[in-house]
Amino acid sequence: MATGQLFSRNTQALFYNYKQLPIQRMLDFDFLCGRETPSVAGIINPGSEGFQKLFFGQEEIAIPVHAAIEAACAAHPTADVFINFASFRSAAASSMAALKQPTIKVVAIIAEGVPESDTKQLIAYARANNKVIIGPATVGGVQAGAFKIGDTAGTIDNIIQCKLYRPGSVGFVSKSGGMSNEMYNTIARVTDGIYEGIAIGGDVFPGSTLSDHILRFNNIPQIKMVVVLGELGGRDEYSLVEAMKQGKVTKPVVAWVSGTCARLFKSEVQFGHAGAKSGGEMESAQAKNQALKDAGATVPTSFEALESAIKETFDKLVEEGKVSPVKEVTPPQIPEDLSSAIKSGKVRAPTHIISTISDDRGEEPCYAGVPMSSIIEQGYGVGDVISLLWFKRSLPRYCTKFIEICIMLCADHGPCVSGAHNTIVTARAGKDLVSSLVSGLLTIGPRFGGAIDDAARYFKDACDRNLTPYEFVEGMKKKGIRVPGIGHRIKSRDNRDKRVELLQKFARSNFPAVKYMEYAVQVETYTLSKANNLVMNVDGAIGSLFLDLLAGSGMFTKQEIDEIVQIGYLNGLFVLARSIGLIGHTFDQKRLKQPLYRHPWEDVLYTK
Repeated sequence: MATGQLFSRNTQALFYNYKQLPIQRMLDFDFLCGRETPSVAGIINPGSEGFQKLFFGQEEIAIPVHAAIEAACAAHPTADVFINFASFRSAAASSMAALKQPTIKVVAIIAEGVPESDTKQLIAYARANNKVIIGPATVGGVQAGAFKIGDTAGTIDNIIQCKLYRPGSVGFVSKSGGMSNEMYNTIARVTDGIYEGIAIGGDVFPGSTLSDHILRFNNIPQIKMVVVLGELGGRDEYSLVEAMKQGKVTKPVVAWVSGTCARLFKSEVQFGHAGAKSGGEMESAQAKNQALKDAGATVPTSFEALESAIKETFDKLVEEGKVSPVKEVTPPQIPEDLSSAIKSGKVRAPTHIISTISDDRGEEPCYAGVPMSSIIEQGYGVGDVISLLWFKRSLPRYCTKFIEICIMLCADHGPCVSGAHNTIVTARAGKDLVSSLVSGLLTIGPRFGGAIDDAARYFKDACDRNLTPYEFVEGMKKKGIRVPGIGHRIKSRDNRDKRVELLQKFARSNFPAVKYMEYAVQVETYTLSKANNLVMNVDGAIGSLFLDLLAGSGMFTKQEIDEIVQIGYLNGLFVLARSIGLIGHTFDQKRLKQPLYRHPWEDVLYTK
């Protein structure tokens, strides 16, 4: 066991099992104390590597993350404290691994419930190798103005109230972490504050004992008096009694052992800690208090009187000139996190993204204000979800059904169209699903699939301006623009596109009006008089019918309809639909284990 000071303003630690809040609290404490370097040198998160962003005052810093204890110790040889936030299942193994590293001197084990047999092995190894264990079941410890472990002393407000940002003259040790926070406050009220405080943990076999730390305190010149808070159960306090009787503790000791109320119960009572269970008269709070008092400690008559006893002891040391109370200093202001400042209404921060279609901040995600549970319970389909996420409203059932029909009809058009061909070639090159899908989607444009928006724009403009099919088609010809939605490489007057027929049939049966579709049919009649293949294709059918859907539903203003067409909603429908087929082609090629594609020479015209 160490015989003097464990920590200093230069102490650095390795933090095992990443926990954002306790690490940030350590860094905030560092800044509060005026440390030049952060106390957390590295983070060990099994299976992860890289960096973790945190704050040191106002500065954002990147703390290295290591996958293994050995690698972290090698990378940070000056870090001699290991703070273990592992669960009770892995705390023992990781603590032993840390103890075996030559650079580690102190291991703090936060977990409760570590098996006692494992703890005994850790203690034996630590004592044999002159290392210190704090815990298990501990909140840690703190050296005021220098270093603190994890969540010790709680919030910044409590740390400031307890004057822990600068060293005092009192050494404090306790079994309880929660009571340590209380006692730091009590000590700060009646003395110049603590110099070092340790919570050894409430397990039956703590890694280091009350007397271990008090003997250390006796060798630290800055500590002028010692405060001890014990509890019933176990016999740790008696080792302190023996040390005091042997003259090993020469500084004033104020002590109290909690649990005197246990005698009021008819049966044995288990208090909060595993070790807080009286096993006989010797382990009772009353017996321990009396033994400490007989050994020379100042022991009050009750816990309520402990504060007065501490004050009287400190005041006497001041009168005798043995203590020169520390001069108070003003700690720096810790910047408040933006999230908490916004929540408390202290700042107004501009947002960077606006979203009006979905919200996942509540108990369940909502699409355009409709809870996910309602979407499922009311039997919404894909078309309904699209209407919520794209149009921000629930469209009538015939509208959402039409959307679903469009998706089904456009999902695929065989392996030879450009999008499917690109996807197949990419998949056969061994690329992943997303790469294969994207390679096909990138071909969507004015000549493949992307004509839906253009068809809607041109048909709408011509129809709204009451142009005859002749005026519309010939006007487009003069501009050198092909009529979008008209023309097909395979389909013709005598071999109509079945998809177009199905869409038109559904619309005539379900839509209130099909003005734009009928106009597109009139245009088709004129174009067919020019050439047999200038037939309406699926782009023209969807484009014109979507205009009828938007106008006929009565749920969109003229301005909204123009905006929907201009933004490219209809091409979005084709992209969504065709993704289904492109994904299918990717899986098909991989399932068939097709080799790398090479285009045949005979299909290429080589020219000079």
